[in-house]
This record gives sequence, structure tokens and C-alpha cells, in this order.
Amino acid sequence: MMMSELKGQVAAPEVDARRWWALGAVATAQLMVGIDLTIVNIALPSVQRDLGMSDPARQWVITLFALGYGGLLLLGGRMSDLIGRRRALLVGLTGFAAASALGGAATGPAMLLTGRALQGVFGALLTPAVLATLAASFPLPAERGKAFGIYGTAMGSASGLGVLVGGVLTQYLDWRWCMFVNLPIAALAAGGVLYAVRPVPRASGVRVDVLGALLATAGLMAVVFGFARAESDGWSAPATYASLAGGVVLLAAFLAVQARSKYPLLPLRVLADRRRGASYLAVFSLAIGMFAALFFLTFYLQNIQHNSPLKAGLAFLPLTVGLMVGVRAVSRLLAKAPVRSLICPGLLTIAMGLALLGLLRADSSYWLHVMPVFLLVGLGTGWVLITANSTATLGAGPDTAVAGAMVMTSQQIGASLGTALLSTVAGTVAAHSDAVHGFNVASLGAAGFLCVAAVAVYWVLSERSPDHSRWKLPSRSTRL
Repeated sequence: MMMSELKGQVAAPEVDARRWWALGAVATAQLMVGIDLTIVNIALPSVQRDLGMSDPARQWVITLFALGYGGLLLLGGRMSDLIGRRRALLVGLTGFAAASALGGAATGPAMLLTGRALQGVFGALLTPAVLATLAASFPLPAERGKAFGIYGTAMGSASGLGVLVGGVLTQYLDWRWCMFVNLPIAALAAGGVLYAVRPVPRASGVRVDVLGALLATAGLMAVVFGFARAESDGWSAPATYASLAGGVVLLAAFLAVQARSKYPLLPLRVLADRRRGASYLAVFSLAIGMFAALFFLTFYLQNIQHNSPLKAGLAFLPLTVGLMVGVRAVSRLLAKAPVRSLICPGLLTIAMGLALLGLLRADSSYWLHVMPVFLLVGLGTGWVLITANSTATLGAGPDTAVAGAMVMTSQQIGASLGTALLSTVAGTVAAHSDAVHGFNVASLGAAGFLCVAAVAVYWVLSERSPDHSRWKLPSRSTRL
């Protein structure tokens, strides 16, 4: 049926009877991608022994996935518009499964690293198509909150599940199953896409801004690479500051090109919208805190308290519980409450979890000190992710895939920065004290940052802040 036309808005599209099946398919697809961000972390020692990898090469198992995924998300969003979101979903799932098979069958480091890089590439095509499908399938406010709640549960719990699944597979089967497990998941998701996601004509007038794509991809990859090198080599290493400086220059050139491009990869109106800008800032800040907490707690549980990979993975389950509680609460409020009243409390809840992490000791009780950290971080993550994803894609029209891609780009950059920066802080403090004290100082710093971010998001969304979405770029003929 068709909704009546609302004041100042275009009538909503017809509601698809198979939309909930489509939600299940795309949520499964995104869960697969999210799990792969962390599933091999626990397996790395086994991977290194089996394939004879050096210590420097070991890090590239993580870094190459992050480079391909974080660097190509914007291009993936535009390609989703170009070829159609259903086709993008199927190509992304097929490619991701093939890359996983290649990595799982690796006979040497080069084969595994190639598989990981290709996983990132196809994941970058898949994620924007997932968000575009969700936004198109659930235009009604009441259902939209519930749909994004289910999607947010899958996305937010993926990191914790990745650690758990990786521990189980590594301990009881073989590290290769951390890659092979994606094949049945991808097949299930692809079957759901074929059944439930209807083909739609590609967006009219879509072209690929080749120069913009090159600048954005190179710039984002340089930034992600620079943060990865900072974690391993330090901030003063030539490779670190050269990559970061080059990335900033390339991204500045990218924005300049987008302002003048007839077919921009990232229309500046997407960034200028106040609500979207606040959503990107919130996800960026969330990623700094959340991924730092997961990184520190993974190390703490295994290296300080000497838990097995399986036991360490099981310890992450409260993260998923907290996230599900947060998702259930916020999905009911999404259509009623102001965005700032949802995002800001979520950021402050994560800050509380990080503050508790700052009080952790080597002999702390899991039930009294570690579990509350997981619960608070999960609860806040659910609140922020659902609100940010729904807000960023709401009313984006032909820019929906790109607007969604910017959410994940913000998360990827935040995760890379947070892991590198806070690991450096923790390592510096630990050199003069111990590892746990290093975690304490870095976690308290992250908690303070999230409090500042919550204030910044509140200001951006307040009526007193300038609404740059009303700015209009001058036409090419009027520019000096």
C-alpha cells in the first residue's frame, strides 16, 4: 500500500511483503563481515606456526583486511548505486566467500594475505548495499526502528562473536575454519537475497568519479596504514608520519574535487547535513572507545589472567547481552525521541564502561569488574549504532548507499586510530610500570574523550549550532 503524502515529503514507497526476510539476509551478510574483523585475532599464533610467518608478516593478516575494507567503502557505496543493490549484495557475498576459501586453503603467507585483502575489498562492496537495502525496505518509522535494531544487534555483536567463534574453531578444529566458516554463512545470506530482495533499476545518472575514487581510496588506505604502522613501529617512524600526512593531503584533495565534480563519489550535501554529521562523529568516537576496550580485554584475559582462547571468547558474551538490551530499548524510541537524546547517553554509557576498565587490576574478579565493563560498553554501543545508522540513511534518497558507507568508514577510521593511539599510550605507561596500569591510563583517557564527544554531538544537534545542510555550493560558473 502507499502512504499518503506527508507535508513537505514525497510519499513513501510501497512496503515489500518480503522485507523481513530481506532483513534476515542482509543482517546475516553484515554479521559475516563484522565477525571477520576479529575472528582471526585469537588464531594468529596458530596461523604463524602453521605457515611459518614472521612477526612483521603476522600483523598484515589484520591490516590488509582493514586496508581493503576501510579504503574502499566509499567506492563500494557508489558501485552499489551503479550496478544496483541486489547485484552488489550477490557479487559481494560471492566474492567474500571465494576470498575466504582462498585464505582457508592457504599453503603459505602470500596466499593467506591475498585472501584477507580480497575479503576487505568485497566486504566494502557488501556493507553499503546492506544499508541501502535496509533503508529502502523499511520506510515506515515504526518498523524502521525495529529493523535497524536487529541489524545493529548483528553488527554490534560481531566483534565479540568473532573472538568467541575464533576461539572455539581454533581450539577444537583448526585455524583454517576461521576462514571456511564464511562459506555456509555467505550461501545462506545469498539464498535470502535471491528470495527476498527484489531487483530495482539502478539510480539514474549515476557515474563513477574516477579521480575522486582514486583520491578517496588512496587517502583512506594511507590513513588506515599509517595508524597500523603507528601501533607496531611508533608515531615517529617515517612510514607512520609519511602515510598519515599523505593520507590527509589526499583526502583534502578528494574533498576539493568533490565540490566541483558533476558526479561526486561523496556529495558534500551528505556531510553538510547536521544529523548525518553528528552520526558520523558519534560512530567515529564509539569505535575509538569500543575497539580499544575489546583490544585491552582480549589481551588482559589471555595474557594477564591466562585464560584459554575458548574461555576468553566466552567471557565476551555479556557484551552481546548488553548490546541486545540497548538495541531493544532504543529501537522503541527511535521514531519518538530526538536524536541527541539517544546518541549522547549512549556515548556516556560507553565512557562509564571505559572508566571501570581504568580501575581494573591484575587479580580483579571477572564477575565484579570485567563483566560490568562488557555490559556497559555493549549497552552504549547498541544505543549509538542503531541511532547513527538509521539517522545517516534517513531521507538520503539517491545517496543512501554512500551515506551508509560513511558510517562504516567513520567506524573503521575510529577503530584504527583508537587501537593505534591507545595502544601507544598503554605501551608507554607499561614501560615505566606494568601492562595493566598501561590499560588503566589509556582506558581513562578514552573515557574522557567520549565524554567530550558526547558534548560535541549534543552541540551539533542543538538548534544553536549552524545548520550547514542549508548551505549551497556555488555553481561552477560562479566560482572564482
